[in-house]
Amino acid sequence: MIRNESEYKEAVARLGEEKARLEDHLARLKGSGLDRKEIKRVMDPIRSFHEQLQEEVTGYERIKRGEFDGLVNLHGLGSLLVSLRIAQGLSQRELAARLGVHESQISRDERNEYHGITQERASKILEALGARLITQVESAPLEKETVDS
Repeated sequence: MIRNESEYKEAVARLGEEKARLEDHLARLKGSGLDRKEIKRVMDPIRSFHEQLQEEVTGYERIKRGEFDGLVNLHGLGSLLVSLRIAQGLSQRELAARLGVHESQISRDERNEYHGITQERASKILEALGARLITQVESAPLEKETVDS
């Protein structure tokens, strides 16, 4: 996950480099006399890395626009907290100051995507970010047990 503008700019630059490298590699493979299947087998892992990097860049751009994915059973809460900070243009240092903790704590928490965060800590971070998390509960029907006779 891209967490700041510096990482974003670095990723965009890497994307450009990777695209040129992909095209060059493909041209060399085609010139080597390999058939389509062989070229595909060689290129798939390289393309996969490129696509993953593109998804990270696109994801960061969505976050900067304030577009967030929903949560189901609070899965992804840590990523949402990181995304909220990014969308608001706050640095980790600024969030740390608002929470009264050291910047290294925020860096460590974000690197781990707030794994194991308590409800109280999540609430404090949301308050520091000026955000509210509103939940909606949908009850799924329970499956009845069947008894074989």
